[in-house]
Amino acid sequence: MIVGIGIDIIEIERIKNSVDNLGDFFLKKILTENEIKYCLSKPNKYQHIAARFAAKEAIYKACSSVYKLSWQEVEIFNDNDGKPNVILRNKAKEFFEGKYAILASITHSREYAACVAILELN
Repeated sequence: MIVGIGIDIIEIERIKNSVDNLGDFFLKKILTENEIKYCLSKPNKYQHIAARFAAKEAIYKACSSVYKLSWQEVEIFNDNDGKPNVILRNKAKEFFEGKYAILASITHSREYAACVAILELN
């Protein structure tokens, strides 16, 4: 059963400006260490940072009726086929484990990154 759905779209240029102006402060507030390493290893790092930003926003919206997530409680990683997977950390992991599943689909173009997320009851 679907419990929540969230969607977000962000301009990549807006994320680039935030990274350029705020640097590590912005990156460490929004992304986990694993996400930072992944994004900075990519030729167009801003697309990947924006995609994770959009994913976390969409996931927050999908989950907001049952739990208020923080930026650092959610980690997005891609499997070998490029499919995004959601890892929850800390208290969020304890709260969601065994009860809920989070599905996310991320996309980006030259100008925008977007994500749709679904929270399902197991």
